[in-house]
Amino acid sequence: MANLMNAKDMEFLLYQVFNAQELTQSQVFSDHDKTTFDEILKTAYRIAEDYFLPHNAKADAHEPQFDGEAVTTIPEVKDAWQHFAQSGLLSARHKYEDGGMQLPALIHAACNAYFMSANPSTAGYPFLTSAAANVIHAFGNDEQKQTFLPHMFSGRFSGTMALTEPDVGSSLGDLTTKAIPQSDGSFHIKGQKMYISGGDQDITENIVHLVLARVDGAPQGVKGISLFIVPKFLTDAEGNLTERNDVNLAGLLHKMGYRGTTSTVLNFGEKDQCKGYLIGEAGKGLMYMFKMMNEARIGVGTGAAMIGYRGYLESLEYAKNRPQGRAPDEKNPQSKPLNIIEHADVKRMLLAQKCYVEGSLALCLLAAKLVDEQEALGNEDSGLLLDLLTPIVKSFPSYYGPKANDLAIQVLAGAGYTREYPVEQCYRDNRLNPIHEGTHGIQSLDLLGRKLWQANGKGQQLLMTKVQATLASAKQKPQLSHLVDGFQTHLNTFVQTTMFLGKTLQSGDVKKGLANSAVYLDMMGKLVVAWLWLEMADKAIQAFVDSKDANDQAFLAGKLQAAQYFMQWELPEVQHQSQLLMNLDSTCLDMQVDWF
Repeated sequence: MANLMNAKDMEFLLYQVFNAQELTQSQVFSDHDKTTFDEILKTAYRIAEDYFLPHNAKADAHEPQFDGEAVTTIPEVKDAWQHFAQSGLLSARHKYEDGGMQLPALIHAACNAYFMSANPSTAGYPFLTSAAANVIHAFGNDEQKQTFLPHMFSGRFSGTMALTEPDVGSSLGDLTTKAIPQSDGSFHIKGQKMYISGGDQDITENIVHLVLARVDGAPQGVKGISLFIVPKFLTDAEGNLTERNDVNLAGLLHKMGYRGTTSTVLNFGEKDQCKGYLIGEAGKGLMYMFKMMNEARIGVGTGAAMIGYRGYLESLEYAKNRPQGRAPDEKNPQSKPLNIIEHADVKRMLLAQKCYVEGSLALCLLAAKLVDEQEALGNEDSGLLLDLLTPIVKSFPSYYGPKANDLAIQVLAGAGYTREYPVEQCYRDNRLNPIHEGTHGIQSLDLLGRKLWQANGKGQQLLMTKVQATLASAKQKPQLSHLVDGFQTHLNTFVQTTMFLGKTLQSGDVKKGLANSAVYLDMMGKLVVAWLWLEMADKAIQAFVDSKDANDQAFLAGKLQAAQYFMQWELPEVQHQSQLLMNLDSTCLDMQVDWF
């Protein structure tokens, strides 16, 4: 299993760090146990390895084509889609009566991780479909659910999210797509959307677009936005295709990476005949879409972590088997060259990758566990903590996953820069993740401008409670005392910085207070991931310290060394970041346009 991820690592995260088996004590998941979880994970791994991984490079080299009439993808993409759909994973998180498995989000996220490692661009189609189906399931009426969900769950129909417009990116309140009411209760949709992943393809019979639009006469801004189901083909009540809807592909966009997923420009209503169906109430579209967007943000974080993880494993394997150079104190030219993994600087690059990707995966699985606690167990506190952490779950892996891929290329050196090895594609694929589902800057404004202060800052309190529980446990272990002391110092700095920025924003100096929000997001991301590394180190000691198995001991030592690396090399950067933030440094804010 070394190609997609370290199997022992996934086992450790699910059952030691996040206690997946505890979820089976709830009524929702009571039919499951560790055996059923493991079987589902094995099935996901097998499908990812057999049907997604083999065409990853091929889908990159032979991206989808549009001849003016139809889109063509390589046949392996459709084959992979069908195996994914037949496995039941498209509906796995839904209730039995809806055709699902009642699978925890935590286990589902672990399954998804394998697909993202194997082939992120082909994996994009089922993940978008699941997320779109979840929105319809949560907010659609009975007729909409009956018409679309069975076919999205079976894999006959796929789904997309259509938000972005040519002149409107993240500022969705400015969107111009119109929805004109019709006498039969439907709407005519008119406008253009772009960067729509999976917006057209030859994989499924139909595509269900979720489209944000403004009903004629609705106010400007986010309060005037509504959400519509706009299928590529109209259907009858049983889901049989009737006629082509007035949704047309204007063209495909040609991307640096993620090439196997079509990226489209779509025209809605060129002939004024594009039918759309309102989801829920008018004016609440953005609220509904945030369910899909937040799910997608966790998915983007997971994808970024796993593409980084795949590159890490490739560079680790290469470093173990590539002889070059000798130890600095070896003067005999006849001596045998070392494998490059023996060189300190190569160890540094591999340790950094290990820290970034394993820490990022832990962060994403934490988010999935919070989803379970909120949705299945009804824990409102978990929902508040998830809201607070979502910008970090999206952004930390998206920032550090590509950094890991960059280091993987460096480990392979000249070989890494060639297409004969997969690490250059990993980098190109991963470079999209800091951009879509809200850039790093957008997420930072959401975090510092809003999420931190929701419910009177209760999310912060909940996070600190969890952090303190980890510290209390870690303090009992002599192996971790130096890590605990270092972490506590930086945690204190972080808390002081947060309080200072809170007072600044409260005083009304919003422009200066938010000017360096991206620095704050990175700072908080480092603190959260450092906490998770401390938690992983603590749990690894509990699980493996008494083991006589050499693999267990190596795994434990690797976790402890990675935790030390993160604490010593990465976390201290928060001190400089704190200075910038607490000085309200205005270097960037004060830069004038004509000075560039």
